[in-house]
Amino acid sequence: MKPGLSLRVSQHLALTPQLQQSIRLLQLSTLELQSEVAQMLLDNPLLEQDDEHEDGGAPEPAAASREDAAHDGSPAAEGDAPDGGTPDSSSLELPADWEGETPPDDGDSEGGTELPARGQTSTAGGGDDEDALLQVGAHESLAEHLQQQALSLHLEPATRAALEFLIGSLNDDGYLDDDPQALAAALAGDDAAVNHEALEHCFTVALRLLQAMEPAGVGARDLAECLQLQLRALLAGAQDDEEARPLMLAQAICRQPLDWLARRDLRRLGQACEADEGALREAMALIARLEPRPGRRFADVSRHAITPDVIVRRRGSGFAAQLNAAVMPRLHVHEAYAQALRSHRGSEGLQALQSRLQEARWFIKNIQQRFDTILRVSQAIVQRQQNFFEHGELAMRPLVLREIADELGLHESTISRVTGGKYMATPQGTYELKYFFGSGLGTDSGGSASSTAVRALIRQLIAEEDPAKPLSDAKIADLLKEQGIECARRTVAKYREALKIAPTQLRRQL
Repeated sequence: MKPGLSLRVSQHLALTPQLQQSIRLLQLSTLELQSEVAQMLLDNPLLEQDDEHEDGGAPEPAAASREDAAHDGSPAAEGDAPDGGTPDSSSLELPADWEGETPPDDGDSEGGTELPARGQTSTAGGGDDEDALLQVGAHESLAEHLQQQALSLHLEPATRAALEFLIGSLNDDGYLDDDPQALAAALAGDDAAVNHEALEHCFTVALRLLQAMEPAGVGARDLAECLQLQLRALLAGAQDDEEARPLMLAQAICRQPLDWLARRDLRRLGQACEADEGALREAMALIARLEPRPGRRFADVSRHAITPDVIVRRRGSGFAAQLNAAVMPRLHVHEAYAQALRSHRGSEGLQALQSRLQEARWFIKNIQQRFDTILRVSQAIVQRQQNFFEHGELAMRPLVLREIADELGLHESTISRVTGGKYMATPQGTYELKYFFGSGLGTDSGGSASSTAVRALIRQLIAEEDPAKPLSDAKIADLLKEQGIECARRTVAKYREALKIAPTQLRRQL
């Protein structure tokens, strides 16, 4: 083999640390971004945050209900930044309604690099959201509610301690996941000095006290016991035998396998409870009105609240998107440090601070680019889904990532990162950006209908069905075909399950 020289031309994408940071920031949710900013503020002394708006008031986050749509993203990284591997703010096409300035490029701008406020955008909902936040602040947990009731009981110290331990062991739904005897054994451990029988007795008494508290059903170990506890509370308040009879039958039904109740198996239930069909129907109607999760009304709604990244408002005859100023961090480089570095430029021993300064400037630029990209993608979505904002889900049109990517000159993976974990507050509700993307189903006219619109139509058909004769999946597919939408029975079943709608036999009402 003879040695030789050869020349080859190739292209590859170099992921510099700045580009990697840009990609990571782009795919972070609002909460994750806040954590990232907080960590950077701790690590980099040259970076500062202004927590107040120009008018002196702190921004109020907008609380909204979550509505997720499943959509997987690609991990590819192409097209996330210009070809040099470093995000350059000068290459961004800023939208017309963008208020603010692009941070200056390299040069003597260490003291002026800042992420300005993008207008004073108010949060979605206005005063209604502020009222909701006040209610969240006054939230009372299930444990606090039960402990207030426990204070009115005159108990021995051991029993009171056991009761407080059981209250602290309840899950969010008000159920006790572990048996009291198991909790007592775990609490005693291997301590020979502990009287296990006395400890188990304290927990047994505490459990009876807990299950007698309000809300009825709290402290149950399973659904059947929860329903029986609620029926027992109703039975204690019954005025006469006529009122108590269906409650007693309902208790007997709950002592049977719950599968019989779920399938409405009147034959087996009638044989086991020795009751006729009419009485069973009345008792099952009582059970249907019970609360399967007693702790539901004490749930901390603030944990499920979402601050939208984008707000859609009506503008003229259409709708337009704008960023929510409440989620945008106001960052700038510490002026004193920047001035010191400018005056001692080139001095020995300042390389570490120069590196920190460059790091701070890149972080600010990458955050700005993140919000620029989110706004551009949101505006493109709003432009295509105007009918949805006006008329709701039934007017949703098919949309895929490639359409937005081609329009904005970005890679599909970038669109996937932008739409994951980012939320848009609209007149129809608050949705993840991924919600607005969906495949299309063929129609008789040769066009296509959005899968989201088809799911909404299925939900509407089921809501309007005769409860005594619910629609089967095959019948729903036929009704969709009558409206010009080609949708197979298996597709209907998949959409119905995604909507968490029970099958035909479980929707049939007695």
